[in-house]
Amino acid sequence: MKAIEIMNEEHKYILRMLNVVRKVCFRIMNGEEIIYEDFNKIIDFIQNYADNHHHKKEEKVLFTKMVEHIGETAEKAVNQGMLVEHDLGRLYVRDLINAFEKMKSGDEEAKLDVIANAISYTHLLIRHIDKEDRVIYKFAERNLNDEIKEFINVECEKFEISNEKIKNRYILILEDLEKKY
Repeated sequence: MKAIEIMNEEHKYILRMLNVVRKVCFRIMNGEEIIYEDFNKIIDFIQNYADNHHHKKEEKVLFTKMVEHIGETAEKAVNQGMLVEHDLGRLYVRDLINAFEKMKSGDEEAKLDVIANAISYTHLLIRHIDKEDRVIYKFAERNLNDEIKEFINVECEKFEISNEKIKNRYILILEDLEKKY
């Protein structure tokens, strides 16, 4: 399934950014200078590439079709697993942003919450991506019929074409941050 290949590829970019997040947190922990602009880029990537670009395709296309066409097992895996984890990730990011704003305004203790939420997010996403790559996507490929797979492929391809500039922008941000960290 072409859509699954695209999502697997996106996971690789997200995992690379999670590595950057970890390195930035390590620097904060060691009392090194915080480059706020870089932190803003990380949050931008998480919200707009990982969540709006990647998770949108999963939630609006793949997961919806899995629930509609596979049944109870898919419904449980999606609604009680994947979507719950997406929402938990969003909570960590909201809390990270709040802590980041406090840290920027001079609250030294907020560094704890920045690190805690950022690292919690990375741990969640690493496990989440592993489940999707090894279990959820393979389950979808095995259990969806060819017509539904083709629908998912077409919808994801349309999304990719209309969002190509966005995707390329975030990959460049990632590569820039990887060079720094």
